[in-house]
Amino acid sequence: MGVRDASREAAGCTVVVGITGGIAAYKAVGVVRGFVLAGFDVHVVPTESALRFVGLPTLEAISRNPVTTSLYDGVAEVRHVALGQRAELIVVAPTTANTLAKLAAGLSDDLLGTTILASRAPVLLAPAMHTEMWQHPATTANVALLRSRGVAVIGPAHGALTGGDTGPGRMSEPDDIVAAGLALLARRTGGTDAHPDDLRAERVVVSAGGTREPLDPVRFLGNRSSGRQGLAIAQAAAERGAEVVLVAAHLDADVAAEAAAVDGVRVVPVGTAAELAVAMEDVAADATLVVMAAAVADYRAAEIAERKIKKDDTGDELTLRLVRNPDVLAGLAAARVPGRLVVGFAAETAADHEELLALGRAKVARKGADLLVLNRVGWTDGFGTPDNEVVVIDGVGDVVGEATGSKRSIADRLLDLVLAHRAEPVRPQAGEPPPERG
Repeated sequence: MGVRDASREAAGCTVVVGITGGIAAYKAVGVVRGFVLAGFDVHVVPTESALRFVGLPTLEAISRNPVTTSLYDGVAEVRHVALGQRAELIVVAPTTANTLAKLAAGLSDDLLGTTILASRAPVLLAPAMHTEMWQHPATTANVALLRSRGVAVIGPAHGALTGGDTGPGRMSEPDDIVAAGLALLARRTGGTDAHPDDLRAERVVVSAGGTREPLDPVRFLGNRSSGRQGLAIAQAAAERGAEVVLVAAHLDADVAAEAAAVDGVRVVPVGTAAELAVAMEDVAADATLVVMAAAVADYRAAEIAERKIKKDDTGDELTLRLVRNPDVLAGLAAARVPGRLVVGFAAETAADHEELLALGRAKVARKGADLLVLNRVGWTDGFGTPDNEVVVIDGVGDVVGEATGSKRSIADRLLDLVLAHRAEPVRPQAGEPPPERG
């Protein structure tokens, strides 16, 4: 459900936006504005520390409602309870590590805490903190506990943080947070724009991450894929009702932790391209949709050294003999059965859009996939970033869709294209003769 589509569902609906004390608090203004523009009655509940980052007059002007942090304002109407009871949705953006800990422990020493405890509404948290704080075992345990209670968590994204740091911990973008909140509302109310059930009869298999090909006991050939896009597709499919298996090849630590906590997704870890091929063949046996989002090594070492390769033994040059790995996507496409759709990914270092399409069309003809997702990658693009930009082509090379934005928004767009593709008449793959007409 998009922001424009939500307005007819918003009449009389109260959304509480909690804001806690982190530098990302300034972005919460965009979250408030998104819900207001969608027609909701938005009440902002900041913590005292949040107001050190964004001003109270700004929040009142954007929300069109008075704002307070005090437990003791509006005592006659028992505001610290009434607001939570009235809320249809509570969003906390940003959610600091401190707030995650307080919510996990059920503490309610401020207006935000009491509002959440007094509510039966769905809660969406958008964490934002430094990478070390996000990956700390205490934070990981708190997030897992909150998820087990039904709390939804979006992000954090990977990107630039304060102080020049980069890594997982950046708050998701306001538009993505609003979209996730609207999806929670749609599922709760059964709104006509909700799509939690449009994949309910599906068994979806997604590969993610990057394979590693060992050279010796300590070294390998690999790539920089984090697995974030594949995980986003698995999450989106599970939320739309599918039974999902995620075949995971060396996900980044934060992505792996998030994958382990996603309801409805079974994770199958693999290492090499050969292991991934075997796992995909196994779990895809009764799949209705297969998405190959993993970055698979094209080659592996012909011989793997039993002991560490030492420069004292090899001299100034080292020659490695590589052999080609099996083409997992082509194998899955060749073994396609009726009712199964196969989607591939193609990361290309193309100079421009035209070259990207040319490379993609040649690849889809070789691979035989039903849909192929093309994206340009480079030293700073594609791998490990929170956002993506893709072009999707079908089996004959026609462009069926494009998308730019967070990897989660890309995932939802791709699943929409999959469903649209299924509704179209069957066309031959590139290089195949056209079907006979009666």
